[in-house]
Amino acid sequence: MSDTLFKDQLPPEISARVTGSVLNEGRATLVLDVAGLSEAQRGALEAEITSAVAAREDVNDVRVVMTAERKGPMIIAVGSGKGGVGKSTLTANLAIALAKRGVKVGLVDADIYGPSQPVIFGTQGAKPDARDNKPVPLASDFGVDHLSMGHLVAPGKALAWRGPMAAGALGQLIEAHWSPDTDVLLIDLPPGTGDVQLTMVQKFKPAGAVLVSTPQDLALIDAARAGQLFDTAGVPVIGLVENMSGYACPKCGEISDPFGAGGVEAAAGRLELPFLGRIPLAMEIRQGSDAGKPPAAGDGPNAAPFHAIAEKLAEWISARN
Repeated sequence: MSDTLFKDQLPPEISARVTGSVLNEGRATLVLDVAGLSEAQRGALEAEITSAVAAREDVNDVRVVMTAERKGPMIIAVGSGKGGVGKSTLTANLAIALAKRGVKVGLVDADIYGPSQPVIFGTQGAKPDARDNKPVPLASDFGVDHLSMGHLVAPGKALAWRGPMAAGALGQLIEAHWSPDTDVLLIDLPPGTGDVQLTMVQKFKPAGAVLVSTPQDLALIDAARAGQLFDTAGVPVIGLVENMSGYACPKCGEISDPFGAGGVEAAAGRLELPFLGRIPLAMEIRQGSDAGKPPAAGDGPNAAPFHAIAEKLAEWISARN
């Protein structure tokens, strides 16, 4: 698709808003960026473009597709399709590892019904300020601004919300007052492929998605479903992460694999997707997350896998900026 195909037919101020165009069997299709324009201005532009392009002899039909690209940080979703695979722990530690690499990163805890990021970041009970009826994300000790439904409701309160309310809450979190210099928003999605996920891919289309799974077959099946959702929506899967992969006995050091081993890497190979790395099943990771001391914030052996995956993610981000 070209953005200069009909340049000679349009005034410069209009052609500058045409981000793509194609002519196929007499039908001209132009993609028009209408960000910041009123409905009346959009209608006037559409009429002028239609009139000007239809004057060409090789055009018998004109279609104008209007878009208003959302400006702001790059959105990357972290999904699993299944609960209990350590997705929230991975998201938090990836955010911290990216921040240590100089990326200005924010984190949205989109698990509306079971938010856990306030525990991991040690911000339980903290309440965000509000400005213009939008929340202001909380800072953390790890260089990551973050926001969770757990910050907006009373601790321990169960939410009995139907899908549209949960999807609306997601929008409130993403459209919060994030710092203008935020480069990336990591979205810690709830498990499954329900209303929150659909809102995510339709309204706030991520630049990419990271899928996390344990090596066992059932988790892989659910992760594949999550991958299909992103694929259908045109969201590229950045890669797969194998979590809870290998347990080192604290007494003898022998490695065992209670959930299997290598299943996610094999699945990535079958799907022709990048394998980003594996995170071990380690007591210290669980303890640190429960205590508000994520391992990626330190330099111990349990930090290394998160930083290795973050390095690959940072390369992917850099290639698209």
